[in-house]
Amino acid sequence: MDGVTLYRLDELLRQKENIGTQVLEEIKTREAEFFVKFSEAGVKDIILPGEIRDIMNTVLIAEKSAQASVITRREETAATKSLLETAKLMDENATLYKLKELEYMERICDRIGNISVDSGGGIVEGLRRLLSGERQTP
Repeated sequence: MDGVTLYRLDELLRQKENIGTQVLEEIKTREAEFFVKFSEAGVKDIILPGEIRDIMNTVLIAEKSAQASVITRREETAATKSLLETAKLMDENATLYKLKELEYMERICDRIGNISVDSGGGIVEGLRRLLSGERQTP
């Protein structure tokens, strides 16, 4: 049974079934001594001291945080590549650029509840100039 004590914790957790088999083999040799017949043995729970449990929890949290960070970076890289491809396409195609502008204008307009137009009618003219690409003069 000394073999079980040689396992590291992560190996112990991975090989619970193998350890059960080893324990069963060991105790079967002593059945006559106890006047019993052992049919199975296994590792049910592994209880760690408080300090070790806290350390293991800290390690687990760090590992999961690192995995989440890798996934986040991968997603950010994919999003940046997508933006770059979109920018290249818009640079090469003026119609696509104009469509993207209209899409953003539509998003802005969806969020506006009310528009108050002053007596000069400057808002409508300003929007027309903005959409046509003209520069506004002060």
